[in-house]
Amino acid sequence: MAFRHPDRDQIRIEDVLSALGNGVRLAVVRILDAGGEHNCTSVLNTLGITAKSTMTHHWRVLRDSGVIWQQPSGRENLLVLRRDDLDARYPGLLDAILSGARTDEGHAAARAR
Repeated sequence: MAFRHPDRDQIRIEDVLSALGNGVRLAVVRILDAGGEHNCTSVLNTLGITAKSTMTHHWRVLRDSGVIWQQPSGRENLLVLRRDDLDARYPGLLDAILSGARTDEGHAAARAR
């Protein structure tokens, strides 16, 4: 199965922000930001999600918005963050969003104590 991915110049800020405005998708991007290729199952396991079908919509939104590459590899799909493309289109945006997510997580953890 071949997936459609927008070219770098087709990535739109409103699509990226919409994709990253969802907590599950933001968590996926945080995992992928570590670098390299990740298979869908490893991301699901990290998130604690057991049903692959739960993520089908999220993968599509991230892919169609230009946030990730999703490539078939055997019986799995490999996911890669399109950091170079996002940084070229919107310098500093991804860093700011990921930094904000880490800050929010720190504040939530502090309130839980």
